[in-house]
Formats: sequence, C-alpha cells, structure tokens
Amino acid sequence: MKNNIFQKNILLKNYTTFKIGGPAKYFLAVKNKKELIEAIKSAKKIKLPVFILGGGSNVLFPDKGFNGLVIKMENSKLNLLSRNTVYVEAGVNSAKLVKFATDNSLSGIEWFTGIPGTVGGAIFGNAQAFGFKMSDSIESVEVLNLKTLKLFKLSNQQCKFSLKNSIFKKNAVRGTGQNFVIVSAVLKLKKGKKQKIKERIKEYIDYRKKCHPIKFPSAGSVFVNPEKKVKNKKEIIHAAYLIESCGLKGKKSGGAQISEQHANFIVNLGSAKAKDVLHLIKLAKQKVKKMFNINLEQEIIWR
Repeated sequence: MKNNIFQKNILLKNYTTFKIGGPAKYFLAVKNKKELIEAIKSAKKIKLPVFILGGGSNVLFPDKGFNGLVIKMENSKLNLLSRNTVYVEAGVNSAKLVKFATDNSLSGIEWFTGIPGTVGGAIFGNAQAFGFKMSDSIESVEVLNLKTLKLFKLSNQQCKFSLKNSIFKKNAVRGTGQNFVIVSAVLKLKKGKKQKIKERIKEYIDYRKKCHPIKFPSAGSVFVNPEKKVKNKKEIIHAAYLIESCGLKGKKSGGAQISEQHANFIVNLGSAKAKDVLHLIKLAKQKVKKMFNINLEQEIIWR
C-alpha cells in the first residue's frame, strides 16, 4: 500500500460520537487484515504515529487534530462457528452484533444495544452496562502486534480484563502506545428464546432513552464508577452521584456541559471544543476528590 492511498486532513470530529476533534494528518479505513498490515507498514516507513479507531465513542481528539495516521477499523465479518459461538471482527458495530445474536436466538449481548461503538472498542475498554460486561462473553481475541506485525490469539484471561479496562487499554493509557490492535474475537453466548431476548433489548433501549442524554453528542460515561470494599465485598459508587453531589450537574464550559440529565455524561451542546470537555473533566475530578476523597478514573481516551 502506497502512502498516497491515505486521505489527508480528514476532520476527526466526523468520526467520533463527541463530534469534536481537528484534522488527522492522514486517515484510512481498512476492511481486512491485509489492508491493516499494509497501512501500518507504510506508516512505519515514514515514521508516522498510528492511532486505531473503532466507532469513536470513547475517545476525545484535540482541537488541533492528530499528527499521524488514524486507521479506522471497518472489518465487519460476522458468523456462527458453532451452536452458540460467534466469530466477530473488530469493526462490527453494536447494532449489527445484537441483531445477529437475536436472529440466532443467542443471549448474553443484549446489554450492548444502544451503545454507539464497535466490538473492538468494547473489548479495548471492557464495556459494560446493566450489570454485564464484554469480558463475560469473550472466549478469545485475535490481535496484531504493531511492532512485529504478527497475528496471534489471547485467551480471556490473557486479556487481563478488569473494571472498564484491559491489557489493550492499559498500554495505551500508560503512554506505551497501542502495542496491540484488536482484529477479531470469538464470543461464547447462550441459547435463549428470541422473544425474551427482544423484550430485554426493548427494556434497555427504553432505559437509555429515559435516563441518558441521547439528544446531544457525547462519549457516553466519562468516568468509571468507583468501587469500595464493604465487609470484604466490593460495592459500586456511581460517579454520577458523586458529581451531582458536588453541585456540578448542568455546569458549562464553552460549548460543553455536564449533562443535566445524567452527571456522568459531558455533552456537546453544538460548539464544544476539546479544551471545554477537558476543563469539565478536571473540575469534576477536583471537586469529587475534595468532597469525598475519591479519585475518579477517566474512561475517555484522550488523544
């Protein structure tokens, strides 16, 4: 793949659910492993930093953009391997996976409905909702090593999943870069009754419509819900409660706002910049630390 195949100066706000972000120096959507590997090889030749993008639902790009190559994963193969085992590529979005599972009377992924992301992104951040998490369904993950360009598989345990985290996200957050690219996964689901599956999906959709600020662009939950030990058991403290208790619900900075509907969402009112969102994130962290002595862990990846 030649460098001139890359698109230039593509606005990243058009590829994120926040609708925020300046231009990527280079941009390319890939549809299979071969295209992915060739794109990375080309980037290496001219020493371009690479960022792998899924559905753009948990990332905040700078207003000045990204001075490198953004590779958007659009590989979208999805098929049954056995009665209740599914092969799914990283670029498959939540709606497609949930529909496929429902059509095949497979249960266990209903919670993913309404989340505007891809399977790769959900594995990266161990996405969760309604008491379920992505790692519950993962049997194995196919990965590309960015340094060696070799493909290999990781078991569920080797992915080191934890609360809204994984080996993939830990590397990126620590600043060591995206050493591994999630290419595909094998999911193990459970056979269920199609009507019951559809009813649960409707419940989750109705809840999101009622409780989440879906009318405005956002990146979903900004912070991980903290856990505390109570009598040798872990209990979750909702970040939204902590932020609201600090009087920050509805707080604005430029075109960004801590949602009046759900305090763990920061929404783009129409003209938000990355700096506006970062200001509100910093403010929430400071206030919660001061009032509750709790360090909020940021869920959003800042690039």
